[in-house]
Amino acid sequence: MHIPRDRLTIRFARSGGPGGQNVNKVETKAEVRLRIAEADWIPPAARARLQAIGSARINRDGELVITSSRFRSQSRNLEDCIEKLRRLIEAASARPRRRVPTRPTRASREDRLKAKRRRSERKGRRSWKGDDS
Repeated sequence: MHIPRDRLTIRFARSGGPGGQNVNKVETKAEVRLRIAEADWIPPAARARLQAIGSARINRDGELVITSSRFRSQSRNLEDCIEKLRRLIEAASARPRRRVPTRPTRASREDRLKAKRRRSERKGRRSWKGDDS
């Protein structure tokens, strides 16, 4: 899937973590933002699923925010962000499989009843029945 880069907001920042003095000088962390509402190149159904799938990455402005600081170069981190975005859009584009309702098997029903019986016996043993003499 082709992602038009002119529709993305791309920013760079300083990465954290190990890397010595280079970390404090060079802005290698990439941040890509996509306004989902304005992404008319994504089908409406896929956009709705993308909103559900990426809900943790969506800010108050309705932007899907993806960051990467895996690599020590700006260009590789930018490509990593775009690859993450492409995978998210592909996952949202795939229509979810419809669940085919099935009946529980005989063994599963028997297992459930056995478990209920064991639980009942365990709880029944908890009450103390004194001598009636």
